[in-house]
Amino acid sequence: MTKRESGAPSSRRLALCAAALGALAIAVPGHGQQRAGEPPVVAPPPPVASFADLAALTESAQIVVLVEVRDQAVVEPERAPGLAPGHARLYLEARTQALLAGRSGLGQDLVYLADVPLLANGRPPKLGKQRFVLYANSVPERPGSLQLIAPDSYVPATPESEALARWVIAALAAPEAPPPLGAIREVMSVAGNLAGESETQLFFATDDGQPVSLTVIRRPGMAPQWGVSWTEIVDQAARPPAPDTAEWYRLACFLPERIPASAFLQEDRAARTRAEADYQVIREQLGPCTRLRG
Repeated sequence: MTKRESGAPSSRRLALCAAALGALAIAVPGHGQQRAGEPPVVAPPPPVASFADLAALTESAQIVVLVEVRDQAVVEPERAPGLAPGHARLYLEARTQALLAGRSGLGQDLVYLADVPLLANGRPPKLGKQRFVLYANSVPERPGSLQLIAPDSYVPATPESEALARWVIAALAAPEAPPPLGAIREVMSVAGNLAGESETQLFFATDDGQPVSLTVIRRPGMAPQWGVSWTEIVDQAARPPAPDTAEWYRLACFLPERIPASAFLQEDRAARTRAEADYQVIREQLGPCTRLRG
C-alpha cells in the first residue's frame, strides 16, 4: 500500500464516489428523481372544475355544448352591466364541436357573451381556436344565439374536463339517478341488546316523493357502517355512494350541517345524541363538496 492509498482520499477519488452515489440514487426505484435517459416528468395541469361544479351547472342549463371560438369582440364597459372588476365582457363567435346535452338542431355557428378575467397587462385574452364547454340556455326567436346561465358558465375544454362533463351528464340523466334531497323528515335511533350496539335511521323528503333513507349500524368493537337506500326498502346491507357519482353529489353537497330538532321522533336525549353522532359520521365519510370554480 502506498502512502497515498493509506492516507486521506484524493480529490479525484471523492469526485468518483460522489458520481457513483448520484448514479445509485437515480437507479433506486421510488427515490423520486428522474431516471437516467428518461424524458422529464411534467406535472399534469390542475383540474379546472370538480364533479360538483359541473353537476350544478348541468342541472341549471338547457344546453351543454362543446365549441371552438372563431372570433371575439370586446363589449364596451358601459354596455356590460354587472361586469366584475378585472374582467372584460366578450362577444364570441364559435363553431359547434359537439352537443353534449340539450335539444338537437342547435346549428353549427353560435354566438354568446361571456365574462373573462383580464390578463396581467390589462387586456382580455385572445380566445381564437380555443375550445370550451358551455352551459347555456337558448335565446327565444334567435337561432344560433346562446345565453350562458352565468357570465362565467364555461369551462376550458381539456381531455379531462370534457370527459368529466360527459360523465356528469350521463350520471344525472341515468334512469336510476337519485332525486334532489329535501329536508330531513324523520330521525330515530334505537340501542341494541349489547353495549355499543345501535341503529340510526334518517328519512328525507324529496320533490317527487321518492323515498330516501340513511342507516347507520354500530356493533361492538367495529367502526360504524352506513349506507343509503333510494327505495322504500330500508336495507341494512346498503353501502355509501362512491365519490363523484350522482348519489354522492346529492348527499355530500346538500345534506344540512345538523339534524333539525323537528325531525327527531324520540324525546330520549340518549337517542338524540346517538343520532347526531351517527349523522356526523356520514358527513365526515362523504367528505367535502369540493368546488373549484368561484
